[in-house]
Amino acid sequence: MSAGRGMGAGAGAGLGRRHFMGVAAVGVAGLMVGDGAPAQDRRLRGAPQEVTPDGTGSPSTRRPLFLGTYTSQEGGGTGVGLGAYDTARGLITATGVVAGVADPSYLALAPSGRTVYAVDEREEGGVTALALPPGGAPPKVLGTQSTGGAGPCHLSVHPRGRWLLSANYLSGSVAVHPIDPESGALGERADVVAHTSPPPGPGQDGPHAHQIITSPDRRHVLAVDLGNDTVYTYRLDESAGRLTQVSYASLRPGAGPRHLTFHPSGAFAYLANEVDNTLVVCGYERRSGRLTPGAPQSTGTGAGTNYPAQILVTRNGRFAYLANRGHNSLTRYAMEAGGARLRLLDTVPVGGDFPRGIAFSPDERLLFAANQKSGTVTVFSVDAATGALARVGEPFAAPMPVCVLPV
Repeated sequence: MSAGRGMGAGAGAGLGRRHFMGVAAVGVAGLMVGDGAPAQDRRLRGAPQEVTPDGTGSPSTRRPLFLGTYTSQEGGGTGVGLGAYDTARGLITATGVVAGVADPSYLALAPSGRTVYAVDEREEGGVTALALPPGGAPPKVLGTQSTGGAGPCHLSVHPRGRWLLSANYLSGSVAVHPIDPESGALGERADVVAHTSPPPGPGQDGPHAHQIITSPDRRHVLAVDLGNDTVYTYRLDESAGRLTQVSYASLRPGAGPRHLTFHPSGAFAYLANEVDNTLVVCGYERRSGRLTPGAPQSTGTGAGTNYPAQILVTRNGRFAYLANRGHNSLTRYAMEAGGARLRLLDTVPVGGDFPRGIAFSPDERLLFAANQKSGTVTVFSVDAATGALARVGEPFAAPMPVCVLPV
């Protein structure tokens, strides 16, 4: 699952994925300030705002940030959280909330920058579009469409901006929705495909689609299924929005693949395996779309219980970072041989509990970690030369953050 989804044997039963952690209520410390927030604190879009200089005298810029949460759990939020961050210092400030979006546990920005999409991770799954008006007006909900499955936990926008792809964790299926080119609103579902084979892995009760992304060459769509220990490769008919499976890659039984990220060259991909606590380098064949998984590698977290979550790769292809929810750390890797090898450098304490979603700022000078159990977002500065991480300031308090989207 997404918020702790799929963690260990049998974790896919019912909606137990989201309730697995038994998270205690956390302080709501300002982020979800509701519709009553002062108008000047609810500005979001438009040109980045120049603010006061940082400690070195350099000018700072505020840019928007969105937070995904669970609305159906105690201690969760009331919708999509809105904030702004200082690009020089990493300081986050609260700016409001888009209320009424149900369990928005994963968020994605359209290539146009004018729309944010959220999953509605519920039994009757949905995807919701939020328009980001110019000039700083608050985001506007454009509507919700059914994903045709249960518990959607991931979505992505096809690079050409015409289709939204989503993964239904509980029902083990992936869906496609058309995007209106003018408004960014979603149309009725164009396709839904269930993962019926191979059979589930050890301890799993069925397929559990956890992620769906487009390859860098735009030739293929890849869906990661934790329950089947499989990555499926599809071709997307960009006229009709239909998916056709062309290949699949099997991981070792019980791996529990969760999250896939490509090298900038497109020749390799890196797969975080949630259940067996490993990372795998995969070769990617452009013509067929087939992945070839390599040997499992260490996450650097030792023998204790750990659930690897999201992996990030720098645009220059030099470094990768992995969020470790059990170890409460970020693993740093150096990329070698053009991305064919990863060398473990270190693990850095995240300063929070259960880092679920991680994301770079657009310039990759900052890395944000959403810590689900502690109800905080930690910010790190990223050294471009060494890839080293240094924590910036104190963690920002937010209600059960599970996804962070700085733009």
